[in-house]
Amino acid sequence: MKTGGIDSSQIQSMIAQLKAAATRPQATPPVIQTEASAAKVDFSDALKGALDTVAVSQKKAEGLSKRFQMGDDSVNLSDVMISMQKASINMQATIQVRNKLVSAYHDIMNMQV
Repeated sequence: MKTGGIDSSQIQSMIAQLKAAATRPQATPPVIQTEASAAKVDFSDALKGALDTVAVSQKKAEGLSKRFQMGDDSVNLSDVMISMQKASINMQATIQVRNKLVSAYHDIMNMQV
């Protein structure tokens, strides 16, 4: 039965996918770091890791988008939109961190010695 241009079976299918995703257990349990392992983290490595994560999420979103545009039936529009939103949020968070770093740099440079 079609309601407003959307087939109700597609809606039921999407609801079933959401319920299955909600009941799925998390892939990896959270890792508890000790003070010794936390002290070894280098700032530049952490920053590079964060930038690499942003790049990977953007590439994944772009790849899903291209596959959906080409008509790949294994890619849902919801998956494409979610991956694009994740990439956008990652990018916005990175921009905010950059802005804070630049602000801190300016504050340090303007200090009286």
